[in-house]
Parts: sequence; structure tokens; C-alpha cells
Amino acid sequence: MKRNFDVNNFISKLQQNCKLSTIKEFETDEIITTFLLRRNQFCILVEGEAQLITYDKDGNKKILYYYKKNDIFGEALFKIYVDRELFVLAKKKCKVLFYPYEIAERCTETCLYHIDILRNLPDLILHSIAEQNFRMLLLTNKGVRDKLLTYFNALSIENNSKSFELPFSLTDLADYLMIDRSAMMRELKRMTDEKIIKKNKNKITLVK
Repeated sequence: MKRNFDVNNFISKLQQNCKLSTIKEFETDEIITTFLLRRNQFCILVEGEAQLITYDKDGNKKILYYYKKNDIFGEALFKIYVDRELFVLAKKKCKVLFYPYEIAERCTETCLYHIDILRNLPDLILHSIAEQNFRMLLLTNKGVRDKLLTYFNALSIENNSKSFELPFSLTDLADYLMIDRSAMMRELKRMTDEKIIKKNKNKITLVK
């Protein structure tokens, strides 16, 4: 889904006009925020890549969402049904904008920043909903191959190319698709042998 929101221009307005929100930097594998503790905020990923992860009762990691530059996240966009913590983890060095809900009430100065974010908030939320709907569609595929091909086709469309780099490791890909890594690797080999895809490390090319 195309976004009309100019995040770079927005950040510039933030730095010039408003002191109530903050921009923080995070190193790889550093926790950006958690969702179990309720906070009156949402976040915009200004730079980098991040994942929303949790762990089951056996300690196995599950990747619930993958966030790219300009994506929005926060506890308001994810209803909590479990008592286990949800973490947003930086997968690369990240820069994140933290936005408090009540900023329009608390900001006493003439602030172009909160006016701009309120104007563009529907666009950001709609994009987040579209991403979540795709995630739900992806996981409704029962077979390993179906999940892989649905995801690969989405990456192909996103990159406007039959060839693309996976945004994370194969281990993380298995966690993201919620499939066994060994089963996934066997299926990738079969798809390569059948000339459905070409694979070179993390680079995938769709042949058929």
C-alpha cells in the first residue's frame, strides 16, 4: 500500500516545533519497546528494521511482524490476548520516533508537529492494517510451499522484480512463517530442483 506521508519532512517539523515526543536510536538486537506494559504511545520506525517477537512456554521464538522504514507500531495496534511479553527487537541499527497519544492536549505551544501527525495518522494506520491483513492471509496457507510462494510473490511485487533479497535470515524466515526450519529448507531445495525458484544464499529469483 502506497503511503503519502513524508516521514523525513515530518521528523524535520518535529525537531523544529515540538519537545514532547522523542527520537531514540537502538543497536542491533536491542529491545525498542514492549507491548504487555500499556503505554500511551505509538512508534514510527524512522530508520532500520525491527521485528515483533514473543516466546512460547517452551522458549521457542515466534516472529509476529516484521517492520521496515516508516512502519508504525505500538500496543494500540495490537490487542494483547496472552500474558507473555511481546518485544519489538531491532534487527539493524534503528532510529525510532515515540509519539504520546495525549500530545494534542499537553502541547501548549503552536505545534505544527502534532497537527501534521493527526492529519496523516489515518494513512499510517491504514497501512498498518493492510500489512496485518497480508500477514493473516499468509498464515492461512497450510502448506510450507504455499506459505513460501505467497511471501516470495509479495516480495517480488514490493521490489518490482523477480529477484530480491530476503529481509532476514532463513532461521527468522521460518519463525516468521511459523514453520519448521528443516521442513522449510527441504521445500526450498525441492522448489530449486523443480526450477520454481533460484536461490543464492538469501537472494531468491522466481522462475515460474
